[in-house]
Amino acid sequence: MLNIVIDVLVQGLAYGILAIGVTLSYKILDFADLTVDGSFPLGAVIAAVCLVNQVPITIAMFLAFVGGALAGVITGLIHVKLKITGLLSGILVMTGLYSINLMVGGNKSNIPVFNQATIFSIGSWVDEFDPSLRSAMVRFYPVLVVLIIVIILKLIMDWFLSTQIGYLIRITGDNPQLVTALGEDIGKTKIIALSLSNGIAALSGSVIMQLYRFYDLSMGSGTVVSGLAAVVLGLTLFSWIKSMKVTSIVILGSIVYRLSISIALALRLPPSNLKLMSALIFIGAIMINNGHLKEKLNQWLGGIKYVVSEKHL
Repeated sequence: MLNIVIDVLVQGLAYGILAIGVTLSYKILDFADLTVDGSFPLGAVIAAVCLVNQVPITIAMFLAFVGGALAGVITGLIHVKLKITGLLSGILVMTGLYSINLMVGGNKSNIPVFNQATIFSIGSWVDEFDPSLRSAMVRFYPVLVVLIIVIILKLIMDWFLSTQIGYLIRITGDNPQLVTALGEDIGKTKIIALSLSNGIAALSGSVIMQLYRFYDLSMGSGTVVSGLAAVVLGLTLFSWIKSMKVTSIVILGSIVYRLSISIALALRLPPSNLKLMSALIFIGAIMINNGHLKEKLNQWLGGIKYVVSEKHL
């Protein structure tokens, strides 16, 4: 049972990084960006290639972030400069990234990193502890590592959203005409937001790759659905807590989402149906958030509204 809880926490926090990136584009910028399905594995393959070639882990993860950010910039440029809709821009870049990911990986569809050190590798320092304590540290070490990364990223994002450019991104999602009236370049704002969103998604891909200790070309399939499901679940279940930031909300949503997947697997549902389960969970979360179930929940909880307010940001 403890192992299941640890797995849920590790995966929930790791995918919580992805949820933060998706939140920036989907919820704050109000931009349906499918680039994530390509930038997520892009970050994974960049990190994998770097680790195989003995590049330091921190540099590998930074390069993964940069690669995803560049993918977001391309999506933004296609949308802003070529006047192509956001949805189609994301699809075009996502499609192109399939070939780019193959090229970065040396035309290999999967790259194992079983023999390379990762952020989850425990050094010899653990041998200095008592054997009983050592066992606990080995077991909880992955949770601690991902938790530190998530907390640092959350604090950075909370700070960023309170800056001038962060406010402009929020205004762009709520009232783009106001950004134009203020004399600001709305296209530049979108490009920055998409760049940061996909950079975070790629960073999540690099963390997930190190967690599973291999890269696979298909690991980005359905990523945006998983990210959106975590976002919607978080907003549905936790946005009534007014003192909680949206970054915290979506991280908790990611953990709940991974918990629901684990429960489905514990019920002996075929693992091949994971994508179907993800879609059904996403649909169920939307139904709760928008439909009749939301009204029932509002009545039960005293009229609580499941929306992101300024307090969450």
